[in-house]
Parts: sequence; C-alpha cells; structure tokens
Amino acid sequence: MTNPEKNNPGLLSSLLGGITGGGIQVVDLTMTLDQKSPTIVLPPELGQSWPFRMEEISRYDHRGPAIYWNNISCGEHTGTHFDAPIHWISGKDLPNNATDTIPPEMFIAQACVIDCSADAAEDPDYLLTIEQVEAWEEKHGRVPPRSWLLMRTDWSLKSNPVDYLNLDAAGAHTPGPHEDLVPWLIDERDVIGFGGEAVGTDAGQAQHFNLPYPCHHLMHGRGRFGLPALTNLDKLPPSGSLLITPPLKIRQGSGSPVRVLALVEPQA
Repeated sequence: MTNPEKNNPGLLSSLLGGITGGGIQVVDLTMTLDQKSPTIVLPPELGQSWPFRMEEISRYDHRGPAIYWNNISCGEHTGTHFDAPIHWISGKDLPNNATDTIPPEMFIAQACVIDCSADAAEDPDYLLTIEQVEAWEEKHGRVPPRSWLLMRTDWSLKSNPVDYLNLDAAGAHTPGPHEDLVPWLIDERDVIGFGGEAVGTDAGQAQHFNLPYPCHHLMHGRGRFGLPALTNLDKLPPSGSLLITPPLKIRQGSGSPVRVLALVEPQA
C-alpha cells in the first residue's frame, strides 16, 4: 500500500525544500562580533557592559595540536542581541521573563519593516510615529498580531563605532520609536517586540522623554521583546518575512547575543 505521507510532503518538508532549493532566501540580520563591536554607554555612575573579547586557547599548536578554539566574554547586550522582559524593572516579576524560560515558539514570528532610512539620514534623533506606521499599513496591510515591528534606518552601515554610537554631552543621538508609538504598538497591534539598527531599541535621547526609555519600560513590562543592532534590513520586504531569534539559554538571562535569521520569499 502506498504511504500517502511520502506523496504529500508536510509543511516542514515544504519549508526545507524551499530553503535548499533557493525558493526561500535566508537573510542574516546579525552584526559580526569582534573587539570593535560597539556597546551601549551608560552614565558613568552606572554599571557598564563588557565589550566583546576573544582569547585564543589553541590553534593547531603546542596548546592543542588538533584544535582551534577560543574563550569569549561580553555583556549579555552586546552586538545584535535579544532583550528579554527581565532586562527592565517593569518586567522583573512577569512569568517566563528570562532567556531560559521564554516559550521557544516565541522565537519565531513575522516581521514588518518600516523604511525610515531617508528620515534618519537627515535627523539622527528621528522618531517613528503612529501616523507613519498607519501610512505604512495603507500600503502593506495591518501589522499582524504577535509580529515584530522593525525600524529600518540604515544605521548599521556606520562602520565607525564613534559614528555608530553618536555620543555628545547630551548623550546618544540615534533614531528610535516615538514615546506615543510604543503603547500603541502593544495595545492596538499586539506586537511581539520592536527592533532596529541602533545599539538599543529606544532612541538615543529617550532618557528625556516623559516616560524615559518607553520601548524598554513598556515592551518589557508587557512581556514583549527587543532586537537592537540589526543589520541588512534593506534586504527584507516591508511584510511577509519570518524571523528566527533564539537567544542563548542562560539561566535568568536578561538577554544574549543572537544570530537573527530572516526567511524571505522571492518578491513578484
């Protein structure tokens, strides 16, 4: 008797066939980690994140003739990374709020990409507003529930860490979401999280907002996530891509570097 499953491949087989056959493109949205990778800078009276560091253990030599490997160290929020709810005080008492307890199905979700690159090129303090998201929806459809809202700014193209962090006496000057946008995305669109290309999800001047750091405070307080320091957002369509974002499974981890992958179907 013929096995019907052999003649009717399942969803996973179809997905794998699309990837291996080239019908589905895999786009890497991740910053390469090295000792020049920029890390967020807090006021000097606060604790600071370690920069990425790699020390060679052996490289096919007397320390290990057949082995190349390294020790690495860095802060949890280094390079392209995942922000878990426990990262912010507003999310500290939520259930399943750390990298080891978040349900794994939450690490796969759709993405909506809003192109703000021209605006950010003119104004490093540019803020994405509700009105601009609604204008995007008129062209591409409503932001689906439990999807990522990604803010494309081309900020990741700044190869000089000084330009990337863009610090002066007033703090950082990097684009991010308007303070009114964040609660709207949660309450009106039920997003799973917010991501962008700068070193943090909040705008560089967000400490001066009425609610300081609203993306951190509200997203994490409502059990949502963050994806800072993304790259290659120019390679994603406005809608329809699928993100894979699993952080390291660190016990009570507030986040971790993550290799963010996007699955993209060819555009007509």
